[in-house]
Amino acid sequence: MSKPRPHYLDKNSTQTLQEGLEEYYAFNPHVTPPSTQPAEFSKILLAHDVGHVIYGCDTSMYDELKILPLFWWTSECTFQRFRQMRNTPAVDVMYDDLIREKGTFWLYSEICKTLPLVIPELILIWFRTRNRKKRLPFLEFEPLLDRSLLDIRQEFDLLQFIK
Repeated sequence: MSKPRPHYLDKNSTQTLQEGLEEYYAFNPHVTPPSTQPAEFSKILLAHDVGHVIYGCDTSMYDELKILPLFWWTSECTFQRFRQMRNTPAVDVMYDDLIREKGTFWLYSEICKTLPLVIPELILIWFRTRNRKKRLPFLEFEPLLDRSLLDIRQEFDLLQFIK
C-alpha cells in the first residue's frame, strides 16, 4: 500500500500554511525540528521548511535542488542574502542531517545523478522569474501562517512552479 500524499504538495491546497507546516513535519520525521536548534539559526531552518510547504516541494533530492533557486529567484532570500546566511550554522545543519542519515558518498552521488534532471526545469524557472517585483517573504513569513496555501501561491505567482 502506498503512503498517502501530503496535502501541501497539491498545488491547489486550501489548507493554511500553518496546517501545511504541521503536515510537513508529520510526513518528514527525519527533518531537524527548528525548535531544537539555537535561536540564531532556528529561524533560517524554519523558513526553509516553510518554503517546502509554500513551493509544494517534498524532501527528495530533486526538490531539494529545485527549492534553493526558487528561493533566490522568487523570495526575499536572494542569492546574495543566501551567501550571507551561508556563514551561519543553519545551512550546515541541513546538510549534516542528510550526511548523518545517508552518508557523504550517497549525498554527492545523488546530487550528481539528479542535477542533470533538474537543470531543464531550473532554466525554465529562471526565465519565468526574471524581473520579478513581488517577492515572497523569507524570514518574516509569520503573517502568512493563517492564510491558505492557494492564496499565498496566487498572490506571489508561484502556481506555475508547482507540479
